[in-house]
Amino acid sequence: MICRSSLFVVVSLFVSQCHGGCAEVDSLTEAVAGDRFLLGCISCKKREEVSAQATVDWHFKPVEEEEFRHIFHYDHPSAEILDQDFSERLEWHGTKNRDIQTGAIYLHNVTFNDTGTYRCTFHRTLFLAMTDQYVTVEKDVELSVVAVANRELTSVITEIMMYVLIVVLQLWLIVVLVYCYKKITAEQEAREARKANKAQAGLLESKDSCDGVQLE
Repeated sequence: MICRSSLFVVVSLFVSQCHGGCAEVDSLTEAVAGDRFLLGCISCKKREEVSAQATVDWHFKPVEEEEFRHIFHYDHPSAEILDQDFSERLEWHGTKNRDIQTGAIYLHNVTFNDTGTYRCTFHRTLFLAMTDQYVTVEKDVELSVVAVANRELTSVITEIMMYVLIVVLQLWLIVVLVYCYKKITAEQEAREARKANKAQAGLLESKDSCDGVQLE
């Protein structure tokens, strides 16, 4: 039982990595001037079985301004850049069907003027049995632009821990498989030994019966 349950846990861990599900991960917030940057934005449906459709809008508020500017609109399959400062610099990198859950966009040729607050807005319609439901979700990304990439200590530690965890899981899988193999082999050997003892006991019993027969 322990062997089976351990194998189930290991398989579940690897299966969970293989099957892609919706997970709301925050966007990175530091871009390098001259490079491209992925503005992440994810809004998961609470019930995957419910059909839906959504549109996504991006707004931008520079550091020195107080009002947001509408810079991008996506309504599958069309993407529209609405601000001249971002002309030919925004590229849709989200869900490519009407049921949008990932609203990410690429910002190309990043400049220091791109520093500021980016707001991603989902306008989602859920098609329910009784009536349609309309949901609006907003997510902000505070973007800073630097001249040279600066990896934070926390990101380095997180990456190291991820690799350590992968190695530990693989070693654990090997240990579990070896343990299960030895256990199964021992059970088979014990089963064969019981069969041999049973057969031997049957032969002895048969011999005793023959010895007890008196010839007339």
